[in-house]
Amino acid sequence: MGSEVPRALIVSGGVGHAFEETSAKLAELFAEEGIESETTYDVEAAFASLVGDGAPDLVTINALRWRMKAERYAPQRAEWEFQLSDKGRQALLGFLRAGGGLLGVHTASICFDDWQEWGRILGGRWNWDRSGHPPLGPVSVRVLEGDELVAGLTDFESFDEVYGFLDVEADVDVLMVSSHSGAAHPVMWRHSYGDSRVVYTSLGHDLSAYESASLTASLRRSARWVARLDDRKARPQERISSDVD
Repeated sequence: MGSEVPRALIVSGGVGHAFEETSAKLAELFAEEGIESETTYDVEAAFASLVGDGAPDLVTINALRWRMKAERYAPQRAEWEFQLSDKGRQALLGFLRAGGGLLGVHTASICFDDWQEWGRILGGRWNWDRSGHPPLGPVSVRVLEGDELVAGLTDFESFDEVYGFLDVEADVDVLMVSSHSGAAHPVMWRHSYGDSRVVYTSLGHDLSAYESASLTASLRRSARWVARLDDRKARPQERISSDVD
């Protein structure tokens, strides 16, 4: 952290999603903010690299790696079943204690279901007893006012999945919501985990979700915020307005 060129480590991979494409899109958005990205599909190796000198400024979890306990996942377990090791947990915690930033995208809230602390780190997590989403399709997202990460952004229509009934921590600042099943669900929030800055969005199933200028602008601003880029140099005065053109 703190290298001359800010860096992001994108942890990717899993079932049922075009992670290679969406991770490339995230790297493209980060590059627009001057952040260099490396993408890896090896979770344990990614977290091991956070120890010592040379840690990135930002870790992005754009992956779906969990225990896959339900019987319907049995055919995919050999390739994708995952439990985060204690060494991996401690490496991530050390990175966060040092002030490293974390951005979680879409299925990040399902990851690491053997580790209760993950929900507190991310600000929320999937609950297998009650969480769910309608089929992939058109969604309406309302942008809440009052936060710099979404200032000036407009409500939008998208083609995506809206996760609902997550276990959300009480201290998160909700930035966007979308409704289904009779309730409004937070689909983007930010909060702090100790000295670390964290943003999560449940949006971003595939590339069609990234056609929204409001979503991509919020992700770019989120990357800047969690990586503390504004602490390095003053942001150009026109940036907030220009990044949604």
